[in-house]
Amino acid sequence: MARITISVNGQNRSAETEGRTLLVQFLRDGLGMTGTHIGCDTAQCGACMVLIDGRAAKSCNILAQEAAGRCVTTIEGMANPDGSLGPIQQAFRDHHGLQCGFCTPGMVMAAAALLAENPEPTEAEVRGYLEGNLCRCTGYHNIVKAVLAASGQDVSALDPALSAPG
Repeated sequence: MARITISVNGQNRSAETEGRTLLVQFLRDGLGMTGTHIGCDTAQCGACMVLIDGRAAKSCNILAQEAAGRCVTTIEGMANPDGSLGPIQQAFRDHHGLQCGFCTPGMVMAAAALLAENPEPTEAEVRGYLEGNLCRCTGYHNIVKAVLAASGQDVSALDPALSAPG
């Protein structure tokens, strides 16, 4: 066991961990931050997406010790300081970018990474960026719409009949 410290959502958090502990396990089991979901355990679905030093990463594919000393942002860190929904979260709510909600944390984190890199993406760019995140409810159209809305773009003209599935 080794004690590691990771900056999680702007606060240094320490815990004892085994060398084989995955970052997702460290967050959920070690720190009690259950917003990051475990979906497939094979880095295929994106439900465990977090930001590490501002870049999207699937936390089921990274050892917790690899994140030691780095800045990790989870879905809990996307809220406003007063606890209200952050802009991306609010866009997902306003544009029905969630159905069962299981993929939502990973989708929001991927959207945050995309918008940090490309503040005004096209619909095709959003769809391309989200390819590593799976929605089991097939809510892709509204997820894409929510990401575009979070970027400040007018989404009123988006027609689901014209958009290809995720």
